[in-house]
Amino acid sequence: MAHIKMDRIFVKILSLLQKNGRISNSDLSEQVNLSASPCHQRMRKLEKSGIIKGYMARLDLSKLRHHDTIIAEVALNSHNMESFVQFEQYARNHNRIVECFKVSGPFDYFVRFICKDMEEYNKLSDEILSETNAATCKSFVVLQHVKEFTGYPLDELVDDAPEYI
Repeated sequence: MAHIKMDRIFVKILSLLQKNGRISNSDLSEQVNLSASPCHQRMRKLEKSGIIKGYMARLDLSKLRHHDTIIAEVALNSHNMESFVQFEQYARNHNRIVECFKVSGPFDYFVRFICKDMEEYNKLSDEILSETNAATCKSFVVLQHVKEFTGYPLDELVDDAPEYI
């Protein structure tokens, strides 16, 4: 993995790509005040370094079908390494689990589920309790998605970051 000396141009490229991953290289280079070739080289460096992990379309799932979003607090029965590895493997392999965060506090994971309906989620939560080392799966049904993730506040986060990433 190559190290990158982060500068304002790299930060600007990343900020613009977060807003529009399909921006053309010529538009991107114009907005960061570089010619096309150096801009493209910088993008490739960001991709090769792993800072840019991929590109993805944001979808409005509600326009495709009804669905329920559930956030759950999951606490494990046991806190040995094997229990964590088993639960995390389960989470990575289950397509209805769209995000999973290991956290500190009174429970071990925040898990976000997207399900066709509550019946499907009920079966899934029962499965989690029976097939993993989960002791509890405390569920919260999302009533409204108030703020969607649209990218990181790079200007605020990177200005005091280490010079080399």
